[in-house]
Amino acid sequence: MTPAPAAFNTAFLPLIDGLQEAVWLVDARTHCVVAVNAASQQLLGLPAKDLVGASVESLASTPEDALFWMDAAIGRRESLHTDTMMRHADGRMLWVSRRISHVAQPQGDGLWLVAMRDQTQQRQHDEERETLLAELRATLESTADGILVTDLAGRIRSFNQRLASLWGIPEDLLNDRNDEAVQAWMRRSVVDGAAYAMRLGAIQESPLLHTSDNLKLIDGRVLERVSLPQWSRGRPIGRVYSFRDLSEKLAAHQRIEELSHNDMLTGLPNRRALMERVDYAQAMARRETTPFALLNVDLDRFKQINDTLGHSYGDRVLKEVALRLKESLREVDTVARLDGDEFALLIHQADARGAEHAARRVQEAMSRPFCFDTLSFTVTCSTGIALFPGDGGSAEELLASAERAMHWVKESGRSAFRFHQPRKDVDLLSRMRLDHAMRQALQEREFRLHFQPQVSLETGELIGAEALIRWRDPLRGDVPPSEFIPVAEESGFIVAIGQWVLQQAVAQAAAWLKKGLRVPVAVNVSALQFQQTQFVEQVAQALRAYDLPPSLLELELTESVLLRDAEEALHRMQALSELGVLMAIDDFGTGYSSLGYLKRFPIQRLKIDRSFVKGLPGDASDAGIVNAIVQMGRALNLQVIAEGVETDAQRDFLARCGCHEYQGFLCAPALETRAFEERHAQIAAQAQAGQAARAQTAALRPARASVHLLRGA
Repeated sequence: MTPAPAAFNTAFLPLIDGLQEAVWLVDARTHCVVAVNAASQQLLGLPAKDLVGASVESLASTPEDALFWMDAAIGRRESLHTDTMMRHADGRMLWVSRRISHVAQPQGDGLWLVAMRDQTQQRQHDEERETLLAELRATLESTADGILVTDLAGRIRSFNQRLASLWGIPEDLLNDRNDEAVQAWMRRSVVDGAAYAMRLGAIQESPLLHTSDNLKLIDGRVLERVSLPQWSRGRPIGRVYSFRDLSEKLAAHQRIEELSHNDMLTGLPNRRALMERVDYAQAMARRETTPFALLNVDLDRFKQINDTLGHSYGDRVLKEVALRLKESLREVDTVARLDGDEFALLIHQADARGAEHAARRVQEAMSRPFCFDTLSFTVTCSTGIALFPGDGGSAEELLASAERAMHWVKESGRSAFRFHQPRKDVDLLSRMRLDHAMRQALQEREFRLHFQPQVSLETGELIGAEALIRWRDPLRGDVPPSEFIPVAEESGFIVAIGQWVLQQAVAQAAAWLKKGLRVPVAVNVSALQFQQTQFVEQVAQALRAYDLPPSLLELELTESVLLRDAEEALHRMQALSELGVLMAIDDFGTGYSSLGYLKRFPIQRLKIDRSFVKGLPGDASDAGIVNAIVQMGRALNLQVIAEGVETDAQRDFLARCGCHEYQGFLCAPALETRAFEERHAQIAAQAQAGQAARAQTAALRPARASVHLLRGA
């Protein structure tokens, strides 16, 4: 045992060293271990020198310990007796029964006595026993058979609920273990009670007998009874009876046979039949080295048909779809209905070109109107394509690849087809980890906002700032938005991130306004965030919470956000416009905007995407596109701002073609709040100096003289 510090009363040392339990003595004031016995060193596999002087919180760091020692620090002296876990020096986790008691001393705050007993082995035994019992009970209840277990004398030892269900036995008879009443009930339930009792007696008199017979019940059902002896240590100790309803089994077999290979609604092969055919196609493809394709076809917005026209019309649509899909393929190919409005097409001996032809025939077949009674409407579909063997080595893998490709089509706007683009499993795992890290980062406040200045091309004045999210992870370091934003959009976490950015940007704009800096702040809004039903109210709440004038907030929306559901987008934007919030179309030129929509949307600004600015002024194509966007913006009375401006030549070109504003590295990258304020002051000073210089130049410029040429006589 290591000697205790000088201030410690060493009289306790022989006492604790004689105990079989592991014991620490902890100073009540410092919470440091002042003495340990040999048993504690053996418990944790640590020498006394590593224990004495250590903080007790570092040795026992569960939430329960943390709360206890926090209470102890403020003078509470209640004891603690619980089971907890501790880490051994070799990394193993130990279950210990732990008691903490306060020991008063004449001087000082006294000591805490921490006594621990290793319960790991006992806990493991208990858990194994509980697991075994739970498994036995789960097995008993999970079987489709009624189970009855008796001892050698016929007394009931165990049963499952299926037994009571099959025989209709009242629950109280079984729970009360009223053996005679249970047996009498079963005897009365069969057609020949006397024969039943005689046979049961013969079975009980032969402990080693294996039997199987049928029992005809009064209600017409037939139960199969199987009886086996129960053994323990080489001798019979009881008997297990199992009862099965044969009529139910036959009916189930018939139903399974009907459903095993065909879809009941459309008559098409079902998933099981498709998987079997894909397996066969794989075997043929390997032998003949010929590829094949698997298409996943999912109807677009099919729920609207069920909701508006009813399920009967929905079923008629599914039958018609099945017919059209069959007509669009060859006889050797297979159309299957997987589930709901999801179908699969197996295209034999088809490479990428053949699969594309099949997908186009499907799109063409679905483009024809559906006409039922007096109704006429269109149903489109999204199709994902997987090729064997590149997109999967099994039927399940191929179908999963085709389904992923179909979902990418859905996310991209529907009514199209797309080939599967393989992703490595390690990449998927990395995205899962990144998604989890993002969620932790929001809780741990690891995100922050930077602000990029927006500058007037005419005056050089700062006219606003774009709020851009940044993330510094403790392990990854700085994670670029281009890496984590796509993952957030895919997982849906972009909604929470977007809400955080909105709140922080509004708060910062309000803080600047109180300091006398009137800086409009632009915030990017994702498609998923914009589609949230409470989005407009969230914007309004943020403005109210920080008392920010709505004109100092600009929401940047992409073209895809506006065109996905134009009417809904227009309604939402009108509500935002009524709040007084400004709106801009971000990355303009990269989507498929309609001038008709642009006229209707209450927007104030177009932002030219950096991909068009990068080639200025030398790239004629980029120059033409930028000039066209500027002229269109001016024609619609919209402000036009270019992003990604990095050179004087780019800025000068934009100024000549009439662009109003710019942002980019030429002025400044996205800056932290204090750096942005400093750059704001610099830009303001430069703008004032420029204005003064222009005014002085104008004043010194001589008046234009008229020159008269006199002709000689």
